Amino acid sequence: MTETRLRLSIVGVVIVAVFAAMFARLWYLQIASGSQYVAAAASNSYRTVPEPPLRGRVLDAKGRVLADDRIANVVTVDRRISDTERDLVVGRLAELLSVPAATLRERLADQRVSPYQPVPVAVDAPIEALTYVSEHAEDFPGVEAQPMAVRRYPNGTIGAHVIGYTGEINAEELEGAPASERYSLGDDIGKSGVEQTYERVLRGRPGRYEYEVDAAGRVLRTARRVRATPGRDVQLTIDLDIQRVAEQALAEGLASARLQRDVVDRAKFTPLRASAGSVVVIDTTDGSVVALASNPTFDPNAFTNGIPTATWRALNDPANHYPLLNRVVSGQYAPGSTFKLISGIAGLRSGLVTATSTVDDQGRYKISDQVFTNDGAEVNGRISLQRAMTVSSDVYFYTIGGSLWPKQRRGEAGGDIIQETARLYGFGRATGIDLPNEAVGRVPDAEWKQRIHDARPDAFPYPDWLPGDNVQLAVGQGDMLATPLQLAMAFQAFVADGRLATPRLVSRILDADGRVVRTVPAVDAGRVPVPARDTLLAGFAGVVGTDEGTAKGAFASYPQQPPAVGGKTGTAQVAGKQNTSLFVGFTPIQNPRYVVAVVAEEAGYGSQTSAPIARAVFEALNGLPVAPVVAIPPAGGN
Repeated sequence: MTETRLRLSIVGVVIVAVFAAMFARLWYLQIASGSQYVAAAASNSYRTVPEPPLRGRVLDAKGRVLADDRIANVVTVDRRISDTERDLVVGRLAELLSVPAATLRERLADQRVSPYQPVPVAVDAPIEALTYVSEHAEDFPGVEAQPMAVRRYPNGTIGAHVIGYTGEINAEELEGAPASERYSLGDDIGKSGVEQTYERVLRGRPGRYEYEVDAAGRVLRTARRVRATPGRDVQLTIDLDIQRVAEQALAEGLASARLQRDVVDRAKFTPLRASAGSVVVIDTTDGSVVALASNPTFDPNAFTNGIPTATWRALNDPANHYPLLNRVVSGQYAPGSTFKLISGIAGLRSGLVTATSTVDDQGRYKISDQVFTNDGAEVNGRISLQRAMTVSSDVYFYTIGGSLWPKQRRGEAGGDIIQETARLYGFGRATGIDLPNEAVGRVPDAEWKQRIHDARPDAFPYPDWLPGDNVQLAVGQGDMLATPLQLAMAFQAFVADGRLATPRLVSRILDADGRVVRTVPAVDAGRVPVPARDTLLAGFAGVVGTDEGTAKGAFASYPQQPPAVGGKTGTAQVAGKQNTSLFVGFTPIQNPRYVVAVVAEEAGYGSQTSAPIARAVFEALNGLPVAPVVAIPPAGGN
């Protein structure tokens, strides 16, 4: 009896212990952790799917569309179908769309697309394919043809470097984006040009769908929808007509130059490479960019819905001269004789020369143990500042550079006046244009030379700023570097009587209904000195309009009456390469409204290639018939 009671007591204790443990667990689950599990249950019951907004348009100065969204018919597949159905669908779609089955499977496996969104497997599918799918829906489970917004660039390559392109956001961009912008993998984002710099304006605000789902993840109903807010339109200062002429003239000029001989290499019959170039047109009244062309170029439509690997490799192949590079803002070149504007002003500021003083140009200039010559050692005799600009006398400007060097060496005030004037006119710093990846160029001086020597004495063994350095700088050679945009803005400041502007690329922001939300004003970048402006203007007019002007041949067919053109040719020597061809000009001479800067890489003399390109742009700006662009062989060449 006692043994039985003992056994019953033990069983009772066990039962009590078990029930105590169960009650403790229930208390923990329902009371202590109840809120946590309620939240988890709610989370498992709802799914949020983002709704991308319609991207804003990019417009030219006259309101013409440069970029917008179009609605395309896209074939999508619901990835929640069974494996058997997926194999069936992939095989049938591959045959119907003429797309490899492996490609379709790769697209369906893309984890960047939400599992609650259909996966786009074909954009702009043939209408016959769409019709067949709709008529045989039972053979294509989970397949639909539905509209989707696709970025469109209706003018193809025209303006590509200004507009830019969009692409899928990468991990780095996603990590760097503010949380308030609500990006997710698979979203499009501006990758270059205005698409990048005005991303926050163009993108709009994404919406979202909230779905109630069951335990298996099947959608039961749409619980809530927050509509996306479309992006705003960005109106540029670019004139599509002038942009088109600039790009065509640049392409024609480079192609024509490639048919000519490099006369510098007299030992061989070597054609000019003329591999790349740029054109920029500035409205001098407020610094607005009227046209911006870079060659070689690309079609931003190629990036829509993911760029093919082969196309991406071609765009980044050095053999193709980097079509994605915007040479107007990122290309850096020795400015050659176009820099004589700065050296001339520096000489006037220093008192070394006046508007009427002369220099004896015997074709050569000697300083220390070095001899520098004009092109072809041409002798110009007793020459003034005005004529020195017209005939592009190197000796005149060598004299300025050489005369300033002793003052610089002794640390006297004004010794660095060429560098000081260059910086005042915007060289050596970013212009502030609303485009990414702007280069700053370089204004070399004694401090810079010492700095690079200290960093790399093996590569730069001579730390001293030598007389030859100052002489070379005075004609835009040596270590001086400038972007085409910096050259254009320097001439803009000169012709605007000293008012240096910040390049203005965007004029207005508009809402989806076309109402002006914000006007982007012109911004002055300061005042610069413009001594002897009329003398310099007359010299630049002579470059184009007199028999001894260096650009006369290029402008022979241009009617040199109001609105007349003035300008400056430039030819820069580059070690290991053919000459860089440059021309910067303006129109009309009496009251300049536009500045045009042209740079052509390895394209010979400035008068040979860049000046004819500029002439075509001036014709378009002044409402004249635009003649075909043909490179002008230099004297004695070809």
